Amino acid sequence: MEVDQFALEIAYPEGSRLPLIDESSVLGTQAPKDRLIAVLDQVEMRVERLRKDTVRIEEEKDSLLSTLDSIKHSELLLDISECDKDDITRYADRILSRAMTVEVTVRTDRDHQQEEALYQVNMYIDQLVMSVHNDAVSAHSRCQTYMNACTSQPDPNAGTDKNFETAILGCTLDDQKRVKKRLQGLLDYIAKLNVTTCS
Repeated sequence: MEVDQFALEIAYPEGSRLPLIDESSVLGTQAPKDRLIAVLDQVEMRVERLRKDTVRIEEEKDSLLSTLDSIKHSELLLDISECDKDDITRYADRILSRAMTVEVTVRTDRDHQQEEALYQVNMYIDQLVMSVHNDAVSAHSRCQTYMNACTSQPDPNAGTDKNFETAILGCTLDDQKRVKKRLQGLLDYIAKLNVTTCS
């Protein structure tokens, strides 16, 4: 439902962070139901904006954790003294500890089948993450087959993991988007490891 600018000003008085219902406003000629719906429309828009902002923060946290992990496993550590390596590790651990104090979550309503599908997807990705440091090349290939299952334009040079595809198609749309971003982050991370390994 579209809300005019005047209704927005009534719903959001200057300096107010939450929508208010001003029962003595000039909108008194507007039906009470319409006034309430106008405020609810604004609340809904703000909820959606809050969800998007929270997802962005979740992704930023994941990116920071990934960067910290790559630093702690960087081959550059081989080129510095044990004392300096200990300093770097302690510094990274301190930042990691601070990062873990930040908890942000966007809850997605799921039915039983969607919960089970997401569990399977997470299990596949967790196994993939554990294999990265043992064999980054194979992990990258498998990650690409997972990514192909999530996109309408798959990479023609890599296949599609059918088991992963079945699981991801059972997930909610929000979960599918999150998984795709997570896989892209993992591909980027593995690519950095390969660069480090090859240098």
